[in-house]
Amino acid sequence: MSATPTSDPASTPVGIDFGGTGIKGAPVDLEVGDFAAERVRVRTPKPSTPVVVAEVFRELLAAFPGVEGPVGVTVPGIVRHGVVGSAANIDPAWVGTDADALFTEATGREVHVVNDADAAGLAEVRYGAARGRRGLVIVTTLGTGIGSALVHDGRLVPNSELGHLELDGHVAEKRAANSAREREDLSMTAWAERLTAYYRHLERLFSPDLFVVGGGVSKRSDEFLPLLRLDTEVVPATLRNKAGVVGAALHATGG
Repeated sequence: MSATPTSDPASTPVGIDFGGTGIKGAPVDLEVGDFAAERVRVRTPKPSTPVVVAEVFRELLAAFPGVEGPVGVTVPGIVRHGVVGSAANIDPAWVGTDADALFTEATGREVHVVNDADAAGLAEVRYGAARGRRGLVIVTTLGTGIGSALVHDGRLVPNSELGHLELDGHVAEKRAANSAREREDLSMTAWAERLTAYYRHLERLFSPDLFVVGGGVSKRSDEFLPLLRLDTEVVPATLRNKAGVVGAALHATGG
Protein backbone atom coordinates (compact mmCIF):
# COMPACT_ATOMS: atom_id res chain seq x y z
CA MET A 1 0.00 0.00 0.00
CA SER A 2 1.51 3.35 -0.98
CA ALA A 3 0.52 6.95 -0.55
CA THR A 4 1.86 10.33 -1.61
CA PRO A 5 2.57 12.92 1.10
CA THR A 6 1.27 16.44 0.67
CA SER A 7 4.33 18.24 2.08
CA ASP A 8 7.96 18.31 0.87
CA PRO A 9 9.07 14.66 0.73
CA ALA A 10 12.71 15.62 1.19
CA SER A 11 12.04 16.75 4.76
CA THR A 12 8.71 15.16 5.75
CA PRO A 13 9.20 13.04 8.88
CA VAL A 14 7.46 9.74 9.47
CA GLY A 15 5.87 8.71 12.75
CA ILE A 16 5.48 5.04 13.70
CA ASP A 17 3.34 4.03 16.67
CA PHE A 18 4.49 0.59 17.84
CA GLY A 19 2.15 -1.21 20.20
CA GLY A 20 1.56 -4.69 21.51
CA THR A 21 -1.12 -5.50 18.92
CA GLY A 22 -0.61 -3.07 16.04
CA ILE A 23 1.95 -0.89 14.27
CA LYS A 24 0.73 2.35 12.64
CA GLY A 25 2.74 4.74 10.57
CA ALA A 26 2.36 7.83 8.38
CA PRO A 27 4.28 10.83 7.12
CA VAL A 28 3.40 13.86 9.22
CA ASP A 29 2.96 17.49 8.24
CA LEU A 30 4.42 19.27 11.27
CA GLU A 31 2.98 22.61 10.19
CA VAL A 32 -0.53 21.39 11.03
CA GLY A 33 0.13 18.31 13.17
CA ASP A 34 -1.68 15.87 10.91
CA PHE A 35 -0.94 13.01 8.55
CA ALA A 36 0.60 14.05 5.23
CA ALA A 37 -0.53 10.76 3.65
CA GLU A 38 -2.88 7.93 4.45
CA ARG A 39 -1.88 5.97 7.52
CA VAL A 40 -0.66 2.38 7.14
CA ARG A 41 -1.47 -0.18 9.85
CA VAL A 42 -0.15 -3.73 10.26
CA ARG A 43 -0.46 -6.27 13.04
CA THR A 44 2.45 -6.53 15.45
CA PRO A 45 4.34 -9.72 14.56
CA LYS A 46 4.67 -12.68 16.89
CA PRO A 47 7.25 -12.81 18.31
CA SER A 48 7.75 -9.04 18.40
CA THR A 49 11.54 -9.16 18.85
CA PRO A 50 13.55 -6.09 17.91
CA VAL A 51 15.03 -7.64 14.77
CA VAL A 52 11.63 -8.82 13.50
CA VAL A 53 9.99 -5.46 14.21
CA ALA A 54 12.85 -3.61 12.51
CA GLU A 55 12.06 -5.54 9.32
CA VAL A 56 8.39 -4.55 9.62
CA PHE A 57 9.45 -0.92 9.93
CA ARG A 58 11.61 -1.22 6.81
CA GLU A 59 8.64 -2.57 4.84
CA LEU A 60 6.29 0.04 6.28
CA LEU A 61 8.57 2.89 5.24
CA ALA A 62 8.62 1.48 1.70
CA ALA A 63 4.89 2.28 1.55
CA PHE A 64 5.82 5.96 1.36
CA PRO A 65 8.14 6.26 -1.65
CA GLY A 66 10.04 9.52 -1.85
CA VAL A 67 9.50 10.40 1.81
CA GLU A 68 13.01 10.90 3.12
CA GLY A 69 12.70 12.73 6.45
CA PRO A 70 13.67 11.39 9.88
CA VAL A 71 11.62 8.66 11.54
CA GLY A 72 10.19 8.71 15.04
CA VAL A 73 9.04 5.51 16.73
CA THR A 74 6.98 5.06 19.89
CA VAL A 75 7.75 2.16 22.20
CA PRO A 76 5.52 1.01 25.07
CA GLY A 77 8.35 1.17 27.56
CA ILE A 78 10.96 3.38 29.19
CA VAL A 79 13.41 4.90 26.68
CA ARG A 80 16.72 6.47 27.76
CA HIS A 81 18.89 7.95 25.00
CA GLY A 82 17.41 5.52 22.47
CA VAL A 83 17.84 2.44 24.68
CA VAL A 84 14.67 0.59 25.78
CA GLY A 85 14.55 -0.03 29.52
CA SER A 86 11.27 -1.91 30.00
CA ALA A 87 8.89 -4.08 27.99
CA ALA A 88 5.53 -4.52 29.69
CA ASN A 89 3.49 -5.52 26.62
CA ILE A 90 6.18 -6.40 24.08
CA ASP A 91 8.88 -9.07 23.78
CA PRO A 92 11.31 -9.03 26.73
CA ALA A 93 14.21 -8.98 24.26
CA TRP A 94 13.58 -5.24 23.94
CA VAL A 95 15.07 -4.54 27.38
CA GLY A 96 18.55 -3.15 26.89
CA THR A 97 18.19 -2.80 23.11
CA ASP A 98 19.61 0.36 21.52
CA ALA A 99 16.52 0.84 19.38
CA ASP A 100 17.76 4.08 17.81
CA ALA A 101 20.86 2.32 16.48
CA LEU A 102 19.03 -0.87 15.46
CA PHE A 103 16.30 0.90 13.49
CA THR A 104 18.70 3.38 11.92
CA GLU A 105 20.85 0.54 10.61
CA ALA A 106 17.89 -1.59 9.48
CA THR A 107 16.09 1.18 7.61
CA GLY A 108 18.95 3.36 6.44
CA ARG A 109 17.12 6.33 7.92
CA GLU A 110 17.68 8.55 10.94
CA VAL A 111 15.44 6.98 13.60
CA HIS A 112 14.66 8.23 17.11
CA VAL A 113 12.62 6.26 19.65
CA VAL A 114 10.36 7.71 22.36
CA ASN A 115 8.02 6.35 25.02
CA ASP A 116 4.48 6.10 23.63
CA ALA A 117 2.80 8.23 26.30
CA ASP A 118 5.54 10.85 25.98
CA ALA A 119 4.87 11.02 22.23
CA ALA A 120 1.16 11.55 22.86
CA GLY A 121 2.00 14.28 25.36
CA LEU A 122 4.23 16.12 22.91
CA ALA A 123 1.49 16.01 20.28
CA GLU A 124 -1.25 17.25 22.60
CA VAL A 125 0.88 20.15 23.81
CA ARG A 126 1.98 21.23 20.34
CA TYR A 127 -1.24 20.64 18.39
CA GLY A 128 -4.03 19.41 20.65
CA ALA A 129 -5.84 20.08 23.91
CA ALA A 130 -2.87 21.80 25.59
CA ARG A 131 -1.79 23.94 22.65
CA GLY A 132 -0.63 27.37 23.81
CA ARG A 133 -0.70 26.42 27.48
CA ARG A 134 2.26 27.34 29.66
CA GLY A 135 3.44 25.80 32.90
CA LEU A 136 3.21 22.12 33.75
CA VAL A 137 0.86 19.97 31.68
CA ILE A 138 0.31 16.35 32.68
CA VAL A 139 -1.08 14.18 29.90
CA THR A 140 -2.46 10.80 30.94
CA THR A 141 -3.70 7.96 28.74
CA LEU A 142 -6.31 5.72 30.33
CA GLY A 143 -6.24 2.27 28.74
CA THR A 144 -4.88 -1.13 29.75
CA GLY A 145 -2.61 0.86 32.05
CA ILE A 146 -2.11 4.56 32.68
CA GLY A 147 0.49 6.24 30.52
CA SER A 148 1.74 9.69 31.41
CA ALA A 149 3.72 12.59 30.03
CA LEU A 150 5.05 15.64 31.87
CA VAL A 151 5.54 18.68 29.65
CA HIS A 152 6.72 21.99 31.14
CA ASP A 153 6.57 25.07 28.92
CA GLY A 154 6.68 22.79 25.89
CA ARG A 155 9.65 20.71 27.08
CA LEU A 156 9.17 17.02 27.81
CA VAL A 157 10.35 15.44 31.07
CA PRO A 158 10.58 11.84 29.79
CA ASN A 159 9.64 8.50 31.33
CA SER A 160 7.43 9.75 34.14
CA GLU A 161 5.51 6.42 34.46
CA LEU A 162 2.91 7.98 36.79
CA GLY A 163 0.59 5.02 36.33
CA HIS A 164 2.91 3.11 38.66
CA LEU A 165 2.36 5.36 41.67
CA GLU A 166 0.71 3.79 44.71
CA LEU A 167 -3.02 4.37 45.13
CA ASP A 168 -4.91 2.91 48.11
CA GLY A 169 -2.20 0.32 48.62
CA HIS A 170 -2.19 -0.73 44.95
CA VAL A 171 -0.35 0.23 41.80
CA ALA A 172 -2.49 3.11 40.53
CA GLU A 173 -3.16 1.73 37.05
CA LYS A 174 -4.46 -1.54 38.53
CA ARG A 175 -7.18 0.48 40.28
CA ALA A 176 -7.84 3.43 38.01
CA ALA A 177 -7.04 2.46 34.41
CA ASN A 178 -9.90 1.92 31.98
CA SER A 179 -9.13 -1.80 32.11
CA ALA A 180 -9.99 -1.77 35.84
CA ARG A 181 -13.33 -0.11 35.06
CA GLU A 182 -14.10 -2.81 32.50
CA ARG A 183 -12.75 -5.72 34.55
CA GLU A 184 -14.74 -4.77 37.65
CA ASP A 185 -17.77 -3.53 35.70
CA LEU A 186 -17.61 -0.16 37.46
CA SER A 187 -20.14 2.55 36.77
CA MET A 188 -18.74 5.82 35.52
CA THR A 189 -19.54 7.33 38.92
CA ALA A 190 -17.61 4.64 40.79
CA TRP A 191 -14.70 4.88 38.37
CA ALA A 192 -14.67 8.67 38.71
CA GLU A 193 -14.15 8.25 42.47
CA ARG A 194 -10.96 6.30 41.79
CA LEU A 195 -9.85 8.75 39.13
CA THR A 196 -10.43 11.64 41.53
CA ALA A 197 -8.20 9.95 44.12
CA TYR A 198 -5.54 9.35 41.47
CA TYR A 199 -5.51 12.86 40.04
CA ARG A 200 -5.61 14.41 43.53
CA HIS A 201 -2.47 12.43 44.28
CA LEU A 202 -0.84 13.93 41.18
CA GLU A 203 -1.99 17.39 42.30
CA ARG A 204 -0.27 16.95 45.66
CA LEU A 205 2.96 15.83 44.02
CA PHE A 206 3.23 18.20 41.06
CA SER A 207 0.74 21.11 41.33
CA PRO A 208 0.12 21.04 37.57
CA ASP A 209 -1.54 23.76 35.52
CA LEU A 210 -3.55 21.34 33.35
CA PHE A 211 -4.49 17.69 33.07
CA VAL A 212 -5.15 16.26 29.60
CA VAL A 213 -6.92 12.89 29.60
CA GLY A 214 -6.40 10.63 26.59
CA GLY A 215 -6.75 6.99 25.67
CA GLY A 216 -9.62 5.39 23.79
CA VAL A 217 -12.08 6.07 26.60
CA SER A 218 -11.51 9.82 26.19
CA LYS A 219 -14.20 9.78 23.51
CA ARG A 220 -16.59 9.22 26.43
CA SER A 221 -15.04 12.00 28.49
CA ASP A 222 -18.37 13.79 28.92
CA GLU A 223 -19.50 10.80 31.01
CA PHE A 224 -16.72 10.92 33.61
CA LEU A 225 -14.60 14.09 33.50
CA PRO A 226 -17.42 16.28 34.92
CA LEU A 227 -17.57 13.89 37.89
CA LEU A 228 -13.95 14.52 38.91
CA ARG A 229 -13.45 16.80 41.91
CA LEU A 230 -10.13 18.50 41.33
CA ASP A 231 -8.49 21.88 41.82
CA THR A 232 -6.74 21.60 38.45
CA GLU A 233 -8.41 22.13 35.09
CA VAL A 234 -8.91 18.84 33.26
CA VAL A 235 -9.74 18.47 29.56
CA PRO A 236 -10.03 15.55 27.11
CA ALA A 237 -7.29 14.87 24.59
CA THR A 238 -8.16 15.87 21.04
CA LEU A 239 -5.71 14.00 18.78
CA ARG A 240 -6.72 10.56 20.06
CA ASN A 241 -5.45 7.79 17.74
CA LYS A 242 -3.23 10.21 15.81
CA ALA A 243 -1.27 11.37 18.86
CA GLY A 244 1.34 8.60 18.87
CA VAL A 245 2.24 8.92 15.20
CA VAL A 246 2.26 12.74 15.25
CA GLY A 247 4.23 12.89 18.50
CA ALA A 248 6.78 10.38 17.25
CA ALA A 249 7.39 12.45 14.11
CA LEU A 250 7.70 15.59 16.22
CA HIS A 251 10.24 13.87 18.49
CA ALA A 252 12.27 12.74 15.47
CA THR A 253 12.81 16.34 14.45
CA GLY A 254 13.72 17.50 17.95
CA GLY A 255 10.37 19.25 18.42
